[in-house]
Amino acid sequence: MSNTLSELPAASAFTPQPQPATQLHAKPSADFDAKLAETEALLRQAAADFQPVTQASSLGAEDVVITHLINALALDIPVFVLETGALHPETLALLERTVQTSRAPINVYRPVQEAVVQFVAREGADAMYRSIELRKACCGIRKMEPLGRALQGKKAWITGLRREQSNARADVPVIDTAEVASKGLTKFNPLANWTWGDVWHYIATRGVDYNPLHDQFYPSIGCAPCTRAISLGEDFRAGRWWWEDEAAKECGLHVKKPEAA
Repeated sequence: MSNTLSELPAASAFTPQPQPATQLHAKPSADFDAKLAETEALLRQAAADFQPVTQASSLGAEDVVITHLINALALDIPVFVLETGALHPETLALLERTVQTSRAPINVYRPVQEAVVQFVAREGADAMYRSIELRKACCGIRKMEPLGRALQGKKAWITGLRREQSNARADVPVIDTAEVASKGLTKFNPLANWTWGDVWHYIATRGVDYNPLHDQFYPSIGCAPCTRAISLGEDFRAGRWWWEDEAAKECGLHVKKPEAA
């Protein structure tokens, strides 16, 4: 792929009128209470049996639900955020509020500044639009390297992955042991069975603080240059790296390597 910036579909092509996501999406499943009880039990299990454990938060809707549950249950689970240096102002403002109000510690990891400077100087500020390889290299510097530091010494981590988010995540397990052999890490996905309506029902009924970009039709929020609003009928993650082929739409944080035959 060799799209130039001028050839890309405009990130601002769809500009709907903002409206509260809590009003638009809060539609719980019939078995929401059972899902919530399962999630609470899973978080308690992670805190009791998998120390040291941490939550990975992008400050998206799923992640603020998990952080709220960790705080409500008074669990010994710190939270980490990857502050890539390219986040939206709304995300940074939510991060600041979360640091100030969370009972659980919020640890912020940033990329190595010199690596960012050298990459931008060498490839340009719009490198991610020119090829998948360059975009993944940018993700490697801004996300993957800090992620390695955030997970160092941990026995398990907790994410907001849901099966409904994309085809690539349709088989997400509630407890994922795929990384145990290589990294010694168990991954907990306590919202794997939740719907989008379940997530927003929890946020609405508990008064959870969330990113206002969700009110502007951003279901999945990453770095500012790589995220746009979506339109009716588009996939949850259609606004992430929208100029790329659907199969490439992961930064590496949650990609499983294919098993050897």
